[in-house]
Amino acid sequence: MKKNRGLKNMSQIEELLKERILVLDGAMGTMLQRYAFSEADFRGTRFRDWKQPLQGNNDLLSLTQPKAIADIHRKYLEAGADIIETNTFSATSVAMADYGMEDLVFELNRESARIASEVVAEFNKITPEKPRFVAGSMGPTNKTASLSPDVNNPGYRAITFEALRAAYREQAEGLLEGGVDLLLVETVFDTLNAKAALFAIADAQETRSKKVPVMVSGTITDASGRTLSGQTAEAFLISISHAPLLSVGFNCALGASQLTPYLQILSDRTNLAVSAHPNAGLPNAFGAYDQGPVEMRNQIREYLEKGLINIVGGCCGTTPDHIREIVELVKEYNPRPVKIPKEGNEGRAASLKREQEGRFLKLAGLEPLVVTPESNFINVGERTNVAGSRKFLRLIKEDAFEEALEVARDQVDGGAQILDVNMDDGLIDGVEAMVRYLNLMMAEPDIARVPVMIDSSRWEIIEAGLQVVQGKCVVNSISLKEGEETFLWQARQIHRYGAAVIVMAFDEQGQADSFSRR
Repeated sequence: MKKNRGLKNMSQIEELLKERILVLDGAMGTMLQRYAFSEADFRGTRFRDWKQPLQGNNDLLSLTQPKAIADIHRKYLEAGADIIETNTFSATSVAMADYGMEDLVFELNRESARIASEVVAEFNKITPEKPRFVAGSMGPTNKTASLSPDVNNPGYRAITFEALRAAYREQAEGLLEGGVDLLLVETVFDTLNAKAALFAIADAQETRSKKVPVMVSGTITDASGRTLSGQTAEAFLISISHAPLLSVGFNCALGASQLTPYLQILSDRTNLAVSAHPNAGLPNAFGAYDQGPVEMRNQIREYLEKGLINIVGGCCGTTPDHIREIVELVKEYNPRPVKIPKEGNEGRAASLKREQEGRFLKLAGLEPLVVTPESNFINVGERTNVAGSRKFLRLIKEDAFEEALEVARDQVDGGAQILDVNMDDGLIDGVEAMVRYLNLMMAEPDIARVPVMIDSSRWEIIEAGLQVVQGKCVVNSISLKEGEETFLWQARQIHRYGAAVIVMAFDEQGQADSFSRR
């Protein structure tokens, strides 16, 4: 049997994380700006007659200027980076649609991974005692699944979960084909986009029969301490906690000093490795980054003194000089302790959940909800259930969704900690109603701050709901009514969507009337 190189690298990286702090590379765009490539340079010979302008499509340079991309990778490795990122931040069909290059996505990712892998192989051959790795960069795309781009239509979405999932799967398969050692879902401004990426990665790894470690890095957009789609740092962490990750962290948007409190939250609440690759300070009036390597090094020192991180690098505005300073800095500090679970019968995700979260239930809307033995009763708002409120049923039937939204708001104002949403009625299109209502709910921060219970007896409605909520939901419910095979498939899908589940005590023979332990 052919040995899975991804699993070998996973083990190697985990061991290295116990020994020292690993260094990620810096910005690709900053370095490409130094070349001042023209439109003709972006086009090269192959795309000389392309009908759309191509200047600015940095990912395309892996095909038209591969030597420049390889040279940039080489400079970061010479500076001491342990992990370099592929030139694929925007290499999805979603982003490439701006250039009419959707059909090139697989090739872009494969070739970008190949270029980076070849450069890493050069260095690993010279100094095998210092292994380097390639991380496949998977950016957030230029569309968000949780927010409407139309202020006059808050329920509208420019992209669906399924479209994102398909785009990310194509990207992941190209990166795996090209030989990456890790996958990095980065600059996450919308956790629903990230959940689609994680779903796609799981699909791609199954298809390719290759598992590699996965990193996730979100971005806090401003002093509010939230992502662009409104989640707090802890809610973000909970919402991706279902995936078997190597690390979780933050990058972009802020400089090193501004990221510290949010890294502290991650460090306090996870046993995963924690990563950070901040910008070189905040942008100036012209959008440039003025923070020099020494100043950035001094700010990152705070992460190390507080023991917050395991992986550190640079984002916008950083250069090999910044990375060189960081490499020297991390030598002075021991790594933050991590407890990454090993492969086994229960799997990495189950082991991590038990170890990291104990037996506590953790849910999230825009904000976290942690259920502990001291929590007493958890108030579930049932008035957004067509079977639980005649008024709500009437409003949905009358297409009065805006008025129906006030039912949800009243429940949250009244103390509901979870909102149960059910659209099971013979005179309602349950899938359409669930999606529409949840999208409207997610556009209202005072409602969306609490987790959602997606309640239906129909799988297609449950799945439609799971595809529009960025937080960690509860599914109510599944059972063994349709047999063990269907039950297990649904349970695995729910887990892949990142939700908790209520299991009803039914099987093919009916409802349980006694209790026993196996």
